[in-house]
Amino acid sequence: MPDHVLRRDCRLCGSHDLERVLELTPTPPANAFVGRDQLSPPQACYPLDLYFCRACTHVQLCDVVDPKILFEHYVYVSGTSSAYRKHLQDYAADVMARYLPDPGAEILEIGSNDGTFLRFFQEAGLKVHGVDPARNIGKIANDSGIPTSIGFFGKDNAGALKAEGHNPGVMIANHVFAHIDDLRGVLEGVRTLLRPDGFFIFEVSYLLDVVEKLLFDTIYHEHVAYHSVRAMQSFLRAFGFELIEIQDVAHQGGSLRGFAQKIGGGHAVDRSVAEFLARERAAKLDRVETYHAYARRIDGLKQDLGGLLRRAKAEGKRIAGFGAPAKATTLMYHFGLDRQIVDFIADDNPLKQKTFTPGLHVPVLPAEEIFRQKPDYLVILAWNFADSIMQMQRRYLDEGGTFIVPLPELRVISGAAQAKAQAS
Repeated sequence: MPDHVLRRDCRLCGSHDLERVLELTPTPPANAFVGRDQLSPPQACYPLDLYFCRACTHVQLCDVVDPKILFEHYVYVSGTSSAYRKHLQDYAADVMARYLPDPGAEILEIGSNDGTFLRFFQEAGLKVHGVDPARNIGKIANDSGIPTSIGFFGKDNAGALKAEGHNPGVMIANHVFAHIDDLRGVLEGVRTLLRPDGFFIFEVSYLLDVVEKLLFDTIYHEHVAYHSVRAMQSFLRAFGFELIEIQDVAHQGGSLRGFAQKIGGGHAVDRSVAEFLARERAAKLDRVETYHAYARRIDGLKQDLGGLLRRAKAEGKRIAGFGAPAKATTLMYHFGLDRQIVDFIADDNPLKQKTFTPGLHVPVLPAEEIFRQKPDYLVILAWNFADSIMQMQRRYLDEGGTFIVPLPELRVISGAAQAKAQAS
């Protein structure tokens, strides 16, 4: 495929009745960090517009970047964050307690990254297998003892796995079900591979949280779909699956964990499904006007945060970021936070250190640079881990620094103000 195509139908229901409801600033791929030798020529930017399907109410990107560009060399590693590892450990324990067809069931994860999640199942004595398109990350998983097939999961891939003897009782897709343009092919693959008594479990960023908490920076080219229970329920039914439980998950600022089985399976449908559908109706997620109002709220935050940082810069203050997640690319581009505003970004991920952010080319450095360069303000770009980051970087606050947490609501936490309050 060309490096970028415009899709004209809904990837869930196939309808062409789509309306563009949000136009964000075009960006490069959100994880396209570059080395010093790649700073020129400028990186390609692609449209970042959100569309609403009037037929099934699904919300999606229609500008699709070639997945090989996005995923074959990846720099996000699940095991980097201790908070995320704990999230995955608790998640695995819940699955093993309630959704194993039998103690010998195989666990297969779609988009398994470095194998951090599968390791919790493996340590419990279960057979595991991962599928991931990123060659560099898949090698990390295989080298660490988590068997991983390198490739994009779909109907053909599922057939090959089945021929190799895989017949999982549980298939899981964590924050990757939103990454895939051909979602129909994925569900065909799940249907092909999953045992009749098995479970398909997925965790995705929840559209209701994206709207209510203003999490617009989770919109980037890797995330082509923004899921609601209503749209997912009808989509799953079309492939012979039924939603049997929904959970609220705090991860990523607000996520949805769905549990599905083949229609007629042994589990009764939990009341949580009806409760989530009612919440979505109350929030008017099925109305196009909701998304136009969402765009206006983003503009308001742009004025607040952008104004705060530009005033600080005009006063000669130094500003750095903490965390270089994919979501930072959307926020920095749409709010104009380039190298004139942000001096550097600190990050604990070795794969991102000594690189430069996509397009804007802000340097990414190890966390110890915070205490060498002593920025006046530290914007927590990985805001979903803000509390744990501020705890780990308590020294920065104690030495008079100021944290800025941009989302879900703008917060300014000043070490100087805290010291003054304690002194009085």
